[in-house]
Amino acid sequence: MELTPLLITNARLLGGESGSLLVVDGRIAAIDPSETPDGTETIDAKGQWLAPGIIDLGVFATDKPAFHFGGITRAALMPDAGPLDDPGLVERAAKGGKPDLWVHPVAAATKGLEGRELAEIGLMKQAGARAIATGRARISDAGVMRRVLSYAAALGLTVIAHAEDDGLTAGAVATDGEMATRLGLASAPAVAEAMAIARDMMLVEETGAPIHFRQVTTARGLDMIRAAKAKGLPVTCGITPAHLFLSDTAIGDFRTFARLSPPLRCEDDRHACLAAIADGTIDVLASGHDPRGPEDKRLPFAEAQPGMAGAETLLAMGLQLVRDGHVTPPRLFGLLAANPAKLLGVDAGRLDPGREADLILIDEGTPWQVDAKKMAAYAGNTPFDGMPVQGRATAMWKGGLRVR
Repeated sequence: MELTPLLITNARLLGGESGSLLVVDGRIAAIDPSETPDGTETIDAKGQWLAPGIIDLGVFATDKPAFHFGGITRAALMPDAGPLDDPGLVERAAKGGKPDLWVHPVAAATKGLEGRELAEIGLMKQAGARAIATGRARISDAGVMRRVLSYAAALGLTVIAHAEDDGLTAGAVATDGEMATRLGLASAPAVAEAMAIARDMMLVEETGAPIHFRQVTTARGLDMIRAAKAKGLPVTCGITPAHLFLSDTAIGDFRTFARLSPPLRCEDDRHACLAAIADGTIDVLASGHDPRGPEDKRLPFAEAQPGMAGAETLLAMGLQLVRDGHVTPPRLFGLLAANPAKLLGVDAGRLDPGREADLILIDEGTPWQVDAKKMAAYAGNTPFDGMPVQGRATAMWKGGLRVR
């Protein structure tokens, strides 16, 4: 299909100076062009922000209505649904968002995500896998993890790892502390995260393989990431807004919408996460989108499944980080788009000529209230239920084609 050239004018590029952007044949052709092709469609942004579409790294479901609401043009699908441990399943998942969403499958590192036998990683890469992952859990066997890292490095893929030592966290539903004690919940020490990171860092140092810790949520874990980066190791890490804006006090009254994996941490760890966002230690801000229906959440806290519907609140909470002075707008879209694009090896995530024209317009000041009962996601299990927020995507283009 031939795409009409598009000119977006009067836009604040990445929330900065006003400018215009030209799209031709589905790619960004120029910033502030001096001339445009015949038949160009012009859209006046009226001072709204123009940014690359969000690339959500590590979702657990393809939930297009929620992604469109949240300004997400690309979603990296974790391997747990299925699991994605077969080339045919990977190929099918890659087609799951067409025509109005890019889905980038993340293949299972081991068969059945059981942590024992390597999956057909090479064949899954050929089928469209952009990375490989351990899934919701960690690979306990260090020998298996070493082979995963070595094989991934040879194929040019990043390993996305879960960072909790299961020997400490087995059966736990909260982090050790006053809140878990008061509620009588089985809990695990926060150091379980740093212990898992420590082992995998040693294996990375030996193999030279790139690794991405999908969520790092504790001060000790983040200190280890800083130290690894200072040594030049190929390590990145991410976080979700929940661990930046909420602490374990949110699980009071046994609120299952706040039952997450990893669990919410203490206030000191939350502030350490905010500092890590500000100083560049954290590379990716992701939604952790994992919609769970009443059958999974309307249960006693210890029996409820962890997870949150995060796609619709990701942008608004990111804009709150800007308003609070933790990040600049360009840094925010590095976290939301440029860094995930680099990790996945996709030609998007920046407002650079030649890149795929995945774009969003943002009204950063629009107030709205998060309402779990009215969310576009097929389940509204958000820990931000009832919270007033500001900012939302008002238009979205995928490869130059308007999809919202």
